[in-house]
Amino acid sequence: MPLNFGKLFRILPLAALFIAAGAVHAAQGGNAGSVRGTVTDPSGAVIPNATVHLTNAISGLDRTVTTDATGQFEIDNVPFNNYAVAVSAQGFAPQSQSFTLRSAVGMNLKLVLQIEAAASTVTVQASGDLVETDPTFHTDVDRDLFIKVPLESQSSTLSSLVTLTTPGVAADSNGLFHGLGDHASNSFSVDGQSITDQQSKVFSNQLPSNSIQSIQVISGAPPAEYGGKTSLVIVATTRSGMGITRPTGSINSSYGSFGSSSAGFDLSYGGKNWGNFLEADALNTGRFLDPPEFTVFHAKGNLQNVFDRVDYSLTSVDSIHVDFNYSRSWFQTPNSYDNLNVQNVISGGTSANPVYGNVGDTDQRSQIRTFNISPTYTRVIGTNSVFNLGAFVRRDNYNYYPSNNPLADLGPPNLQTASIAQNRTLTNSAVHSDFSYSKGIHTIKVGAQYGQTFLDEKDSLGIVEPTYSFSAPCADANGNPMPGYANPSECSIATNPNYLPVLAPYDLTRGGSNYTFYGHTDIKELALYAEDQIKTGNWLFNLGLREDVYNGLTDANQTQPRVGIAYNIKPSATVLRLSYARTLETPFNENLVLSSEGCTNAVLSPLLACAPGSTGTLEPGYRNEFHAGFQQAVSKRIVVSAEYIWKYTHNAFDFSVLGNTPITFPIDWHNSKIPGYAINVQVPEYHNFSAYVEMSSVAARFFPPQVAGAGATPQTGGQPFRIDHDEKFNQTTHLNYKLPEGGFLKGVWGGFNWRYDSGLVAGSVPFATDNVTPVDLSGLTYDQQFQAGIACNGVRATPTSGFSSCLPTQYTSSLVSIPAPGTENDDKNPQRIAPRSLFDATLGKDNIFHADRFKTDFNLTAINFTNKYALYNFLSTFSGTHYVTPRALTANITVNF
Repeated sequence: MPLNFGKLFRILPLAALFIAAGAVHAAQGGNAGSVRGTVTDPSGAVIPNATVHLTNAISGLDRTVTTDATGQFEIDNVPFNNYAVAVSAQGFAPQSQSFTLRSAVGMNLKLVLQIEAAASTVTVQASGDLVETDPTFHTDVDRDLFIKVPLESQSSTLSSLVTLTTPGVAADSNGLFHGLGDHASNSFSVDGQSITDQQSKVFSNQLPSNSIQSIQVISGAPPAEYGGKTSLVIVATTRSGMGITRPTGSINSSYGSFGSSSAGFDLSYGGKNWGNFLEADALNTGRFLDPPEFTVFHAKGNLQNVFDRVDYSLTSVDSIHVDFNYSRSWFQTPNSYDNLNVQNVISGGTSANPVYGNVGDTDQRSQIRTFNISPTYTRVIGTNSVFNLGAFVRRDNYNYYPSNNPLADLGPPNLQTASIAQNRTLTNSAVHSDFSYSKGIHTIKVGAQYGQTFLDEKDSLGIVEPTYSFSAPCADANGNPMPGYANPSECSIATNPNYLPVLAPYDLTRGGSNYTFYGHTDIKELALYAEDQIKTGNWLFNLGLREDVYNGLTDANQTQPRVGIAYNIKPSATVLRLSYARTLETPFNENLVLSSEGCTNAVLSPLLACAPGSTGTLEPGYRNEFHAGFQQAVSKRIVVSAEYIWKYTHNAFDFSVLGNTPITFPIDWHNSKIPGYAINVQVPEYHNFSAYVEMSSVAARFFPPQVAGAGATPQTGGQPFRIDHDEKFNQTTHLNYKLPEGGFLKGVWGGFNWRYDSGLVAGSVPFATDNVTPVDLSGLTYDQQFQAGIACNGVRATPTSGFSSCLPTQYTSSLVSIPAPGTENDDKNPQRIAPRSLFDATLGKDNIFHADRFKTDFNLTAINFTNKYALYNFLSTFSGTHYVTPRALTANITVNF
């Protein structure tokens, strides 16, 4: 029976009061906990100044503290994971043991050291410690690995890090990544704050990676606490200054290719009961977005970030934690050669003979300002329970500016016919609470969140194509729209049957003005969840239930069971796992109002290229997903994780791009089927060498019809098709080596990446239907043919010369894999970007002056050092055409104190 939405919202305040009333007795909330303990000798006497070393060989976490005068220690802000702790003290034999941290309740350890003369080292560790008895497939990365992985994008380092460390991720342009076959259906959980809106650099400003301590990327079936966009859930724990009694931080600066320069600093400082971490950075570059040409021009941009985290313990059981972030970015929309010296009407737009001339280069720009604040109150209840109560406000303000002369926004006929301006704001606000209880075999968490998302969209559009099919009143003898003339009554040859008089006031080539659209909505969402992790013997069960209620342009609610089972075969260090999740799939918020209402608007419908029958409001869908996999440790040297994925979605969401702009619209297809597999191989550090390999194959099969949304590419015949982020196979191999200590080469290290992509779908590239019929290339400009690497009879197209057609036997491309004549199939054998291998490397030296206090590090990074000439995508309905980064060198120097 469907839930009563109004009733749920009436009971929410009562539920929150009930939970709060139970909090009568401070620990960390969010995605981390504290590891506390006491070090004693066999008689129970405490041991002060003992060294406690906490590590995770897979994620790379490495923390060291010393016990105080009472033998106690505490390590705060430790992400949930498996850990080994090693303890040593003068006169005692060292000891090490393993444990698992899975709850904000934290972990209390009692470590007993034996007298050195009476005992040897006590070790509780085996190859099985490297595997996790967890039904959910995920990848762990700690901060120590961040600087070792060469990252392709300086302006979206967090996205690059996820792409290069997580299996199942298809790499796209502009820092975009597609997790497990979905179009950017990813969410972030930052210190317990849920962020489900797009985080790539054409939507929002990302949290700077320098503010993050660790990430866990969940690509398996999501636990019940995660909702919204859950194809990938990036769980991020930020850095903290808690307990750092001496100011500690760094100052860094870099300079590199394309005139890229950056500067930043971070500072950690605190005491036993408080801490503050502050980070600020700035970037200026000549290649902010990925251009549609391998040659870079009109691609400048800059970015500024400020992040501050404050922790304060009010009492021994009460604490508060506040995250604050402000970011601003400004960037140009990169031009193609088609955007230079644009020819358009300069006078006589309504006459029989309009005068054409050079109206300049296209000069479109964007600015994004992002603000976020999220306070959390935490209360410890006894030794087994923790209560969190938090809130957050996050606001993205996106401004898109057309060229100073809007007529210069004219693009190729198949790309852009209108000049567009946009001022869009997306504000998320929410209150949330959760209660964690850990005792015996149970680790329980229950929680609730109520949030509102305020969307304001102001768009201005004016037609800049004088022969646009729907705004040109007259046609020539062949029926082709003609420039000039004010209305059909003036036509000298023939009228244009497609002419829409409603567009006449907004035709800038004929003296019109812009059409303005304003859209607003307030989306309300309520989430309730409960989950229990039950560990009994070698079994671990994740049992969860989530209820989401969505009230936006449409209403929906969904009860979502989440189940996971794992079994640990300890003698062989093997973990087998199965999981299932049902999820509510909600529409993307970016341009949601315009996409839902634009196709019912007589002016906007033709300008947005609305497909017939897709005029409805985007509605939430639902998904069933199944995962089956294993994790296997080989001695202490290798850990292999693998998973098979199968997802079925009813109402599957996609994006469509508006012309030659970064403005995209959510659209809705009938359903999708996404099968695939993901494999991760980790080699923990051994003799200063470490490595990982991640690989995957995930299909993205979508099924017509398009049921809602603007600006789609209609599919004919009702047959399934591969969407433009479908990729057969990709892999990343990362190697890292640090030279042994000693001599001048002390502190020298190197990192190497090999990224292979088999190629995204490129459905806009023409193909041969048989061995005889010439391939029609008239729909592409010469420059677009050049961008696609098209050649005819061995002659390659250039930005100024190309072909109208080509015989199938002479038709080739150096950048796109085109099916053989007569074999193209949108589902089984579509056109794809040609396979590519990109190689990146970093070489660095730590503490180059061998100082004790102020330590200076230096590293040199080379991205695509073979200068591979390759595409990310071509005329993608999501993001257009973009090339991979040409060879880019960056030198970075960091002073640590």
